[in-house]
Amino acid sequence: MADFVSGFWNVYVMGLVALSLLFCVFILITNMTKRPQKVELHGHVWDETLQEYNNPLPKWWLYLFWITIIFAVVYLAIYPGFGNKQGMYNWSSIGQYETEMAKAEERYGPIFNQYLEQDLMAVAANPEANAMGQRMFLTYCAQCHGSAATGARGFPNLTDAEWNWGGEPDTIKTTIMGGRMGVMPPFGPALGGEGVKDVANYVRSLSGLAHDSLRAQRGKELFDQQCVACHQADGTGNPMLGAPNLTNDSWLYGSSEATIIETITNGRQNQMPAFGEFLGEAKVHILSAYVLSLSKGQ
Repeated sequence: MADFVSGFWNVYVMGLVALSLLFCVFILITNMTKRPQKVELHGHVWDETLQEYNNPLPKWWLYLFWITIIFAVVYLAIYPGFGNKQGMYNWSSIGQYETEMAKAEERYGPIFNQYLEQDLMAVAANPEANAMGQRMFLTYCAQCHGSAATGARGFPNLTDAEWNWGGEPDTIKTTIMGGRMGVMPPFGPALGGEGVKDVANYVRSLSGLAHDSLRAQRGKELFDQQCVACHQADGTGNPMLGAPNLTNDSWLYGSSEATIIETITNGRQNQMPAFGEFLGEAKVHILSAYVLSLSKGQ
């Protein structure tokens, strides 16, 4: 009910619940006070031999129905459900979640905290901590980076030595804690179709891929004008901006000419969510150590 800003919905739900219960009571009372004195046929016949009698409802069924109504009233008195009333116990799903999380933190917190003061490289070399980090990785990270951490289209490979934002231990932890937002602006309008093709061929030449040398020559001039601010003059990128190295064989979206043209024309936008608030620093420390171990061969 907190999602509805108007008090009308609170009254609406309360009225709907009350009318539903009263209607059930009405049905029960009428069936208990107006029981047929004589069992007769109603005259309805189906499938030649099936006939309908006016037998009264069994008392055990009526009593059971009463029990369900009483249960509903007691439930609404104890737990939320009657409009925005919180009930006698003031229960909420968020409150229960927070209570369970507090119990889990009390029980498991010391296990995670014992590694927090240790150097990330030392934690990465610890088999027990590494196993804990792997379980967290499979839970929170495998959806994007894959269970083997080799990445997918648009999601980087974490097992090699190439890092858009830097692969130093503290940098990896910063990435997981605060997340990252990678933005490649679109240059299609500025370069035009032919200009984009020229730059794409120059970019392919930087990593030794097949290219049109004449287009690459024209593309270098455009690259120096539009791209060096992020990717540097030699194309080796800038980890401070998350601008990837264009001179190696690591490509986030693919290295084909068509894919590079698509990237330059439309740009790219990637977001790595932040896990610091959700997991806490101690868990992120262990998770960072595991990711570090993937690329350092621990």
